[in-house]
Amino acid sequence: MISNKRPAGRGFYLPVRGKLVLALLGATLWCGVSTWLALPWITELATLTGWPAAWGIVGGVALVPGFASAFVLCGLLEDRRPLYEGNGRLPPMSILIAAYNEEDTIALTLESILRQNYPVALEVIVVDDGSTDSTADRVRAFIAQRAGQDSPCSFHLLSLDRNGGKANALNQGLARTSHDLIATIDADSCLFANALRRIASNIQDGPPSTAAVAGTVLVRNSRNNWLTRLQEWDYFLGISIVKRAQSLFQGTLVAQGAFSVYRRDVLREVGGWPDTVGEDIVLTWAILRRGLRVGYAENAFVFTNVPITLGQYFRQRKRWARGLIEAFKRYPGILAAPRANLPFVYMNLLFPYIDFAYLFFFLPGVLAAIFFQFYAIAGTMTIMLLPLTAMINLVMFHHQRHVFRRYGLTVRRNHLGWLTYAICYQIMLSPASLAGYLSELAGRRKVW
Repeated sequence: MISNKRPAGRGFYLPVRGKLVLALLGATLWCGVSTWLALPWITELATLTGWPAAWGIVGGVALVPGFASAFVLCGLLEDRRPLYEGNGRLPPMSILIAAYNEEDTIALTLESILRQNYPVALEVIVVDDGSTDSTADRVRAFIAQRAGQDSPCSFHLLSLDRNGGKANALNQGLARTSHDLIATIDADSCLFANALRRIASNIQDGPPSTAAVAGTVLVRNSRNNWLTRLQEWDYFLGISIVKRAQSLFQGTLVAQGAFSVYRRDVLREVGGWPDTVGEDIVLTWAILRRGLRVGYAENAFVFTNVPITLGQYFRQRKRWARGLIEAFKRYPGILAAPRANLPFVYMNLLFPYIDFAYLFFFLPGVLAAIFFQFYAIAGTMTIMLLPLTAMINLVMFHHQRHVFRRYGLTVRRNHLGWLTYAICYQIMLSPASLAGYLSELAGRRKVW
């Protein structure tokens, strides 16, 4: 389903179909020129590996990632979305927080909700998922402190006897909600000013087919160490920009549990959150499969804690990758659905190939070039990827900095994080992702 509804109060407006065609043409042109330039590289490599392997290596190392990057860049340059600020009439909302052993952060999360000044009824349900620490006690203390206060915001605690996983906790909370708009927030996250107004306005005032909206997730604990500094750039440039481009084509592929809003009737229609490792992506694809739209609120910010050790990071990204395979296994028909975001679906399908090529072709090729002066895989043509990468990052940084300035946020200096992000990010991500893909394809036991 592709909506071409023209935003009110605008001059020339290029419909979504037109933007999609331009983005595909731009990416195809870039890929075509890159392929033509890479032919000598492929020919030389084919003398060592054969033509199929040569095309497979160069495709995974350069051509397919180049097409994907150019498509995102073209979409970003075309993006002129309306802004939903939440200044009009807003609907009542229920907020679900699934918490497991979050005694150190849950009170701060609840306080950030209280500071939102949401003008109508706001119901907050904390589902303590069998915590073994004092999470439930902290919530009870917070509720007790507010007893007797006159406010449209009410807080409730639902304690489960045993840990049953995030999906079960959210579904238990969903069954007890009172309002038609349902938001989810992670128990270690803090909402920025007016985040609830803006995300609610995005789903209420957006296109009629909008069933869910993902908020903008940023890093809260970025000053902990080099790893959190790296992830600050990942969330700021990578994740946010991709969601923005996906929503331009009317289908953000993940309404993340850290901060998203949904229509309750749609949640019930799809059966709530599925019992999977990647419950948020599988739920999102269940919504998209029904021809509904999943948006992205670039101006609704939440700050969340990210992994502080390599082991935590590896397990998190492994879960995310496994969730992607779960989504494809449950909804393979999404590959044939005539939607504007279909190119992004196929890009996700190619992620295992790209990660494999990076880990087993590109990195060994770089090492061979550095230590053995063997340039068949990593040579002059590989360097030509740098201009596209630099251009994309420059455009992404410009867009994100503009958004930050509009809402009173500052891009902090983080040179160490940028350096490690540029050098180490893919080296860390690809092994974790491949482990996730293989775990799901092999049917390994699911671990949250």
